[in-house]
Amino acid sequence: MAEEMALHARGYRLVAGLDEVGRGALAGDVVAAAVILPVDAGVLQRLYGVRDSKQLSPRQRSICSKTIQAEALAIGLGRVSAQDIDRLGIARASLQAMMLAVAGLATPPDFLLIDAFRLPDLALPQKAIIKGDASCLSIAAASIVAKVWRDARMIELDAACPGYGFAQHKGYGTAVHCQALRLLRPCSVHRQSFAPVRAAQQAQE
Repeated sequence: MAEEMALHARGYRLVAGLDEVGRGALAGDVVAAAVILPVDAGVLQRLYGVRDSKQLSPRQRSICSKTIQAEALAIGLGRVSAQDIDRLGIARASLQAMMLAVAGLATPPDFLLIDAFRLPDLALPQKAIIKGDASCLSIAAASIVAKVWRDARMIELDAACPGYGFAQHKGYGTAVHCQALRLLRPCSVHRQSFAPVRAAQQAQE
């Protein structure tokens, strides 16, 4: 919470942490979350266990996400579809998802803490923090919220697009997923511009 507390001392009262998930997946949306946490003496204790979503089990992420939703002053979500990822490219799509997450905050922030990136199209004070999800509480909270939402969406897609194993690998390029691509051809939620998907499609033509 050091980053948020330092900004609070400088007069920034609504600091949003941002992170995105799904950047490297072969299927599904890229999803971003923006989270504004209270800055007070008890927040670290109340959010004990909140850290980089990659370090948590699905059950731990679910528990933490519920706690974050109860404690946060505001939460915004943004998502960009596989089709728009193909159109924009994954880098621009990730930035777009984060901008949508900021726009989705019911309470507008006055400063942004972002994992690794800056958002040049947003006229807000901001700071990019390398590996911010491992060192900054609000960014870690955003990573958890985004990951839980995206995982739930991929489980829904597993029912809509059976056979690919989306519920297990969440659209990432595991051996099981790549084998399914070769056998079944890519479906509508696959990112056609990504090399393994493109190769599977071409092999079927």
